[in-house]
Amino acid sequence: MQWNFSFKLLGVYIESNLCWSTHVNSIVKKATSRLYFLKQLKRAGLSTDQLLHYYTSVILPVLEYCAPVWHYALTKDQSQQLERIQKRAIHIIFNFTRGMPYNSMLYIANINTLASRRNDLSQKFFRDITQPSSCLHRLLPAPRDQSIVSRLRTSGLFPKVYTRTKRYCSFINHALNNYQDKLDKISNK
Repeated sequence: MQWNFSFKLLGVYIESNLCWSTHVNSIVKKATSRLYFLKQLKRAGLSTDQLLHYYTSVILPVLEYCAPVWHYALTKDQSQQLERIQKRAIHIIFNFTRGMPYNSMLYIANINTLASRRNDLSQKFFRDITQPSSCLHRLLPAPRDQSIVSRLRTSGLFPKVYTRTKRYCSFINHALNNYQDKLDKISNK
Protein backbone atom coordinates (compact mmCIF):
# COMPACT_ATOMS: atom_id res chain seq x y z
CA MET A 1 0.00 0.00 0.00
CA GLN A 2 1.40 3.35 -1.03
CA TRP A 3 0.83 6.28 1.27
CA ASN A 4 0.03 9.63 -0.24
CA PHE A 5 0.25 12.79 1.79
CA SER A 6 0.14 16.45 0.93
CA PHE A 7 1.11 19.69 2.58
CA LYS A 8 0.32 23.31 1.93
CA LEU A 9 3.22 25.61 1.15
CA LEU A 10 2.44 29.27 0.45
CA GLY A 11 -1.09 28.39 -0.62
CA VAL A 12 -0.12 25.53 -2.94
CA TYR A 13 -0.91 21.92 -2.01
CA ILE A 14 2.02 19.68 -2.88
CA GLU A 15 1.41 15.93 -2.91
CA SER A 16 3.99 13.23 -2.29
CA ASN A 17 3.14 11.54 -5.60
CA LEU A 18 3.62 14.83 -7.51
CA CYS A 19 -0.01 15.01 -8.63
CA TRP A 20 -2.02 18.20 -8.32
CA SER A 21 -5.47 16.82 -7.55
CA THR A 22 -5.54 18.13 -3.97
CA HIS A 23 -4.49 21.58 -5.14
CA VAL A 24 -7.00 21.67 -8.00
CA ASN A 25 -9.78 20.49 -5.71
CA SER A 26 -8.97 23.23 -3.20
CA ILE A 27 -8.94 25.85 -5.99
CA VAL A 28 -12.30 24.63 -7.29
CA LYS A 29 -13.80 24.69 -3.80
CA LYS A 30 -12.54 28.22 -3.13
CA ALA A 31 -13.64 29.55 -6.53
CA THR A 32 -17.05 27.89 -6.23
CA SER A 33 -17.69 29.64 -2.93
CA ARG A 34 -16.84 32.94 -4.59
CA LEU A 35 -19.23 32.18 -7.44
CA TYR A 36 -21.99 32.30 -4.82
CA PHE A 37 -21.13 35.94 -4.15
CA LEU A 38 -21.13 36.60 -7.89
CA LYS A 39 -24.71 35.28 -8.01
CA GLN A 40 -25.67 37.50 -5.08
CA LEU A 41 -24.20 40.54 -6.83
CA LYS A 42 -26.14 39.62 -9.98
CA ARG A 43 -29.37 39.45 -7.94
CA ALA A 44 -28.53 42.84 -6.42
CA GLY A 45 -28.66 44.34 -9.91
CA LEU A 46 -25.00 45.07 -10.72
CA SER A 47 -24.17 45.66 -14.38
CA THR A 48 -22.37 43.06 -16.47
CA ASP A 49 -19.23 45.23 -16.49
CA GLN A 50 -19.18 45.32 -12.71
CA LEU A 51 -19.82 41.57 -12.48
CA LEU A 52 -17.04 40.88 -14.99
CA HIS A 53 -14.75 43.13 -12.97
CA TYR A 54 -15.61 41.16 -9.83
CA TYR A 55 -14.83 37.90 -11.65
CA THR A 56 -11.47 39.12 -12.97
CA SER A 57 -10.40 40.65 -9.67
CA VAL A 58 -11.71 38.13 -7.12
CA ILE A 59 -12.26 34.72 -8.74
CA LEU A 60 -9.70 34.65 -11.56
CA PRO A 61 -6.69 35.23 -9.25
CA VAL A 62 -7.74 32.15 -7.27
CA LEU A 63 -7.78 30.08 -10.45
CA GLU A 64 -4.34 31.36 -11.53
CA TYR A 65 -2.44 31.56 -8.24
CA CYS A 66 1.10 30.15 -8.69
CA ALA A 67 0.11 28.73 -12.09
CA PRO A 68 3.70 28.37 -13.37
CA VAL A 69 4.36 25.88 -10.58
CA TRP A 70 1.58 23.46 -11.41
CA HIS A 71 -0.12 24.18 -14.75
CA TYR A 72 2.18 22.09 -16.98
CA ALA A 73 1.44 18.95 -14.95
CA LEU A 74 -2.36 19.16 -14.99
CA THR A 75 -4.33 16.34 -16.48
CA LYS A 76 -6.95 17.08 -19.10
CA ASP A 77 -9.71 16.45 -16.55
CA GLN A 78 -8.17 18.85 -14.04
CA SER A 79 -7.81 21.54 -16.67
CA GLN A 80 -11.45 21.06 -17.72
CA GLN A 81 -12.51 21.20 -14.08
CA LEU A 82 -10.96 24.68 -13.83
CA GLU A 83 -12.46 25.78 -17.15
CA ARG A 84 -15.91 24.77 -15.90
CA ILE A 85 -15.58 27.34 -13.11
CA GLN A 86 -14.95 30.06 -15.68
CA LYS A 87 -17.82 28.79 -17.80
CA ARG A 88 -20.17 28.96 -14.80
CA ALA A 89 -19.04 32.51 -14.06
CA ILE A 90 -19.75 33.58 -17.64
CA HIS A 91 -23.22 31.97 -17.41
CA ILE A 92 -23.91 33.97 -14.27
CA ILE A 93 -22.68 37.25 -15.76
CA PHE A 94 -24.28 36.81 -19.20
CA ASN A 95 -27.60 34.96 -18.97
CA PHE A 96 -27.97 34.58 -22.74
CA THR A 97 -24.86 32.36 -23.04
CA ARG A 98 -26.67 29.18 -22.01
CA GLY A 99 -26.18 26.54 -24.68
CA MET A 100 -23.46 28.50 -26.49
CA PRO A 101 -20.09 26.97 -27.35
CA TYR A 102 -17.36 27.85 -24.86
CA ASN A 103 -15.31 29.79 -27.44
CA SER A 104 -18.29 32.02 -28.20
CA MET A 105 -18.83 32.64 -24.52
CA LEU A 106 -15.19 33.66 -24.13
CA TYR A 107 -15.51 36.02 -27.08
CA ILE A 108 -18.57 37.69 -25.57
CA ALA A 109 -16.84 38.07 -22.19
CA ASN A 110 -13.62 39.20 -23.91
CA ILE A 111 -11.42 36.82 -21.91
CA ASN A 112 -9.16 33.91 -22.83
CA THR A 113 -9.28 30.31 -21.73
CA LEU A 114 -7.66 29.60 -18.39
CA ALA A 115 -5.21 27.22 -20.07
CA SER A 116 -3.93 29.92 -22.43
CA ARG A 117 -3.75 32.45 -19.58
CA ARG A 118 -1.74 29.98 -17.46
CA ASN A 119 0.55 29.32 -20.40
CA ASP A 120 1.10 33.06 -20.94
CA LEU A 121 1.82 33.55 -17.24
CA SER A 122 4.34 30.71 -17.33
CA GLN A 123 6.08 32.13 -20.41
CA LYS A 124 6.33 35.53 -18.75
CA PHE A 125 7.67 33.93 -15.57
CA PHE A 126 10.29 32.02 -17.56
CA ARG A 127 11.27 35.18 -19.42
CA ASP A 128 11.74 36.90 -16.06
CA ILE A 129 13.86 34.01 -14.76
CA THR A 130 16.22 34.25 -17.73
CA GLN A 131 17.24 37.74 -16.65
CA PRO A 132 20.50 37.57 -14.65
CA SER A 133 19.03 39.95 -12.07
CA SER A 134 16.39 37.35 -11.09
CA CYS A 135 16.98 35.48 -7.85
CA LEU A 136 15.86 32.27 -9.63
CA HIS A 137 18.30 32.67 -12.52
CA ARG A 138 20.77 30.31 -10.84
CA LEU A 139 18.26 27.44 -11.23
CA LEU A 140 18.80 27.48 -14.99
CA PRO A 141 21.60 25.44 -16.54
CA ALA A 142 24.66 27.30 -17.77
CA PRO A 143 23.99 29.05 -21.10
CA ARG A 144 25.50 27.58 -24.25
CA ASP A 145 28.41 29.19 -26.03
CA GLN A 146 26.97 31.57 -28.65
CA SER A 147 29.52 30.56 -31.30
CA ILE A 148 28.29 26.97 -31.08
CA VAL A 149 24.58 27.77 -30.79
CA SER A 150 24.43 29.26 -34.28
CA ARG A 151 25.49 25.90 -35.77
CA LEU A 152 23.00 23.71 -33.87
CA ARG A 153 19.55 22.55 -34.95
CA THR A 154 17.98 24.01 -31.85
CA SER A 155 19.38 27.42 -31.20
CA GLY A 156 18.14 27.96 -27.66
CA LEU A 157 20.34 29.86 -25.26
CA PHE A 158 20.04 27.07 -22.69
CA PRO A 159 20.33 23.33 -23.31
CA LYS A 160 17.06 21.40 -23.23
CA VAL A 161 16.57 18.95 -20.39
CA TYR A 162 14.52 15.83 -20.99
CA THR A 163 12.78 13.58 -18.49
CA ARG A 164 11.34 10.14 -19.08
CA THR A 165 7.92 11.03 -17.68
CA LYS A 166 5.90 14.21 -17.48
CA ARG A 167 5.16 13.68 -13.79
CA TYR A 168 8.77 14.13 -12.68
CA CYS A 169 9.40 17.11 -14.91
CA SER A 170 9.93 20.41 -13.11
CA PHE A 171 8.77 23.82 -14.31
CA ILE A 172 12.35 24.71 -15.27
CA ASN A 173 12.67 21.60 -17.47
CA HIS A 174 9.24 22.20 -18.99
CA ALA A 175 10.06 25.85 -19.68
CA LEU A 176 13.44 25.03 -21.21
CA ASN A 177 11.81 22.54 -23.55
CA ASN A 178 8.72 24.57 -24.49
CA TYR A 179 9.25 28.31 -24.00
CA GLN A 180 12.83 28.81 -25.11
CA ASP A 181 11.98 29.14 -28.81
CA LYS A 182 9.36 31.78 -28.01
CA LEU A 183 11.92 33.57 -25.84
CA ASP A 184 14.31 33.78 -28.79
CA LYS A 185 11.55 35.19 -31.04
CA ILE A 186 10.65 37.85 -28.47
CA SER A 187 14.28 38.89 -27.96
CA ASN A 188 14.85 39.15 -31.73
CA LYS A 189 11.99 41.65 -32.14
